Amino acid sequence: MGRIFISAAHGGKEAGKLDPGSIAGGTTEAKEMILLRDLIVTELRARNVGVLAVPDDLSAKQTIEWINSRARRGDVAIEIHADAASSPDVRGASVFYIANNDERKINADLLLVGLLRRVPQLPNRGVKPDTNSGLGSLAFCRQITVPSLLMQVGFLTSPDDRSLLQSRRRDFAIGIADALAAWSRTIDPGSGEEQEPKFPPINININGQKYAEQGILVNGNAYIPIDLVDRLRIDLSKSSNVRRITYRRVVYVKAIELRDFNISVSWDNTTRTVTLRSNLVICPGQIDRIMSPGYTSEVQLQIFLKSNNENALVQFPEIAKLYREEAAIEGVNYDIAFCQMCVETGFLRFGNDIKPEQNNFAGLGTIGGGTQAASFESARVGVRAHIQHLKAYASLEPLVQEVVDPRFRFVTRGVAPLIDQLSGRWSAELDYGDKIMAMLKRLYESAGFM
Repeated sequence: MGRIFISAAHGGKEAGKLDPGSIAGGTTEAKEMILLRDLIVTELRARNVGVLAVPDDLSAKQTIEWINSRARRGDVAIEIHADAASSPDVRGASVFYIANNDERKINADLLLVGLLRRVPQLPNRGVKPDTNSGLGSLAFCRQITVPSLLMQVGFLTSPDDRSLLQSRRRDFAIGIADALAAWSRTIDPGSGEEQEPKFPPINININGQKYAEQGILVNGNAYIPIDLVDRLRIDLSKSSNVRRITYRRVVYVKAIELRDFNISVSWDNTTRTVTLRSNLVICPGQIDRIMSPGYTSEVQLQIFLKSNNENALVQFPEIAKLYREEAAIEGVNYDIAFCQMCVETGFLRFGNDIKPEQNNFAGLGTIGGGTQAASFESARVGVRAHIQHLKAYASLEPLVQEVVDPRFRFVTRGVAPLIDQLSGRWSAELDYGDKIMAMLKRLYESAGFM
C-alpha cells in the first residue's frame, strides 16, 4: 500500500511573515491543525500505515514542493484546514477535490463520510470541486503529483465547531485516519514490487472534433500532449504551475489547468474522452476589464444565482435584470458587477453586518466612515450605487445618471480599470480581485462560454 502525506495548513511563512491562518476563540488555525495532524499520524502509524507529516514551517508553495520531491506512485496527500466566516453560525465540514474528476470526488466523499461517521454532530457541507473555492482553484488539489484532497474539518469561527474540535480531537483523528487508510487502499491495494507506471489512453475532443493523438489518464486526471497546447495557441513558457510529465518520451500537461487560459475542459467517463473548447464568445483581452460589455443573459444570471442559493430570487426576483440595465447605462460590465455582488453577499445570503433590507449589494460605506454600511431605498438604487462606484474606479467618464453612491466623489477616478486592481482598494484583501475573477469564470462556465 502507498504512503499518506499529511499537511497541517498554515504555520509557515507567507510573504515573509508567519501565517497563523484564521484566528478565533483564543487559538489559531495553524495550532489546531497541527494538534489534529499529529493525532492522525499517531493513529495511522498504529495501524502500520506509511505516513509522512509535512514540516510545519513550510509555506504553501514549499509544502507542495516537499511532497512532490518525495511522492511516488500509489501515494496520496491531504491537507487539513479550519474554515472561517464572518458569522459564528456558519459551521460544518467539507472536502475539496480537483474539478471535473469523478474519481477524486468519490475519494472526497469517502473522506468526509469517515469524519462525520465518527463526529455526527458536525454538519455536512458536502464535497466540492476546487472551482467552488474562494480563489477558483486550489494549488494543493492541482499541483500535487499524486492524488490529493483538501479537507476543511469545521469553522474555527463557530463556537460549536471549535468546541467539538478541541474536546473530541481524537474522534476527529480516528474518523479521518479510517478514511485515509481506506482511500490509500483504493489507490494502491498493494501490488508487490514497484513497476514502471502504465497510464491508460484517453480520447481527446477539441471544439467538436476528435483529435488524432490520444492523451493519458494519470491518477484520475486527464493529461494531453504538449503539441495540442501549442495548437491552441497557449504559451506555457512562463506558467510553472501547469503540471507537466514525460511519458514514453512525450511531454503531457494536465488538461484541467488550461482553464486559466480560458479553455473549457470537461470529461466524459463513458467514452473516456476529455473535451476542450477554445472558441469562446468572450474576447480574452476583455474578460477582466470593468468598462466593457457583459455577455450573459438575464436567465443565465438567474440560473447561476439560484444554483448557488435556492432562495436568492425570493427577496430579489429582479436582481439580474437590474444589474444588466443599470450597468448598461454606465458602460460597466454587468457580468463583473454581478459576480462582485455574489462575492460580497455570499449569493445574497448576506450574513454579516449588512442586512438584505439595506439593499447594499457591494459593501458600500457611508460618508464619514461610520460603522454602519450604506442603505438604499430600493434594490434598483442599491444596484445603481454599486455600478457607479465601479465606474468611479474604472473610468474617467462622467456618470450618466444622478449620483446615488455616497462615496463616489472620494474615489480617485480611473485608478482601477481591471478587476485585479480592486484588490487592496475596494477591499483590504490582496486577493479580492482573484475572488471576483474566479466567480466570473464560474459564471461563464455555467453559461457554457468556457
